[in-house]
Amino acid sequence: MILVNGDAVTVVDALDRGLAYGDGIFRTLRTQDRQPVWWADHFAKLVADCAALNLDCPDEALLRSEVCRVSEAGQGIVKIQITRGAGTRGYAPPVDQRGNRIVLSAPLPPHAQTGTPDGIVARWCTLRLARQPRLAGIKHLNRLENVLARAEWDDPAIFEGLLCDDRGEVIGGVMSNVFWAKDGTLFTPELSECGVAGVTRARLLRAAARRNIPARIGRWLPDAILAADEVMICNSVIGVRRITRLDDRTWLPVGWTITLNNALHEEVD
Repeated sequence: MILVNGDAVTVVDALDRGLAYGDGIFRTLRTQDRQPVWWADHFAKLVADCAALNLDCPDEALLRSEVCRVSEAGQGIVKIQITRGAGTRGYAPPVDQRGNRIVLSAPLPPHAQTGTPDGIVARWCTLRLARQPRLAGIKHLNRLENVLARAEWDDPAIFEGLLCDDRGEVIGGVMSNVFWAKDGTLFTPELSECGVAGVTRARLLRAAARRNIPARIGRWLPDAILAADEVMICNSVIGVRRITRLDDRTWLPVGWTITLNNALHEEVD
C-alpha cells in the first residue's frame, strides 16, 4: 500500500524536488503486527534530518497512524519519504514550502526473516564516497553513490559492499553501518564527513555503554577491519549480521553478533 499525503495514490507531482534533486529524506523500518519497531528512534532521526535540510517535519501522531495504516500483518517493512514538494525549475528552494509525505509498505525480504543465517559475504567497493560535512549522517534521498557502488557486483552470493571515503578510510556498507570487534573493544567509523548514521548503529552504541563494553568511534583504514576478531554490518531491517568472508579474508564466529543482536532489543521502545 502507498499513501501520498494520506491519500491512497501511487503518483506524485512530476515537479517534486525529491525526484528532481533528491531534495528530501527517508526512513526504512520494520513493522510487527502493523506497529512500527523502534518508532521513537526512527522519528527522532527523521526530525533531526528534516531540521538539517530545513524541511517541514510531519506531525508524529499523523505519520505514525499512516505507518500503521500501510503496514502488513505479521512482519513487514515501511519506507517513509519526506520531500520539499513541487517547485519551479531551478535549485532555489520554494519560499512557500509544501512538502510531500510518502509512506509505503513492502513484505519483509527473505534475507531478513527469522531463521536466516547470520553470516554473510561482503566485498570492498571501488567507489569512494565524497566528503560533505553538511550532509554527513543524514539519510537524504540523493543516494546515487550507493546505487553506483551496488552496481559493481551481480554475484548473488555477495550480500554487501563496504565503502571507503576519498582518503581510503572505512565509512560503512552500501546499505548498512559497520562494526568490528578486537580484543574486547567495539569499533565503528566516524561519520562526521560522510555516510549515514543509522538508527541501529545508535542503538548498538547505547547498548555497548549499558553493558560496559568499550566502544570507539574513529577513523580507520581497511587494515583495521582485516585485523578484527569479528566484523558485522547492521541496519534496521536485518539487525546485526556477521561477515564471514570479505574478499579473501575469512572469519569464524566468536560471539559478538549474537551478543549485539540480543542487546538491540533490551531497550524498550
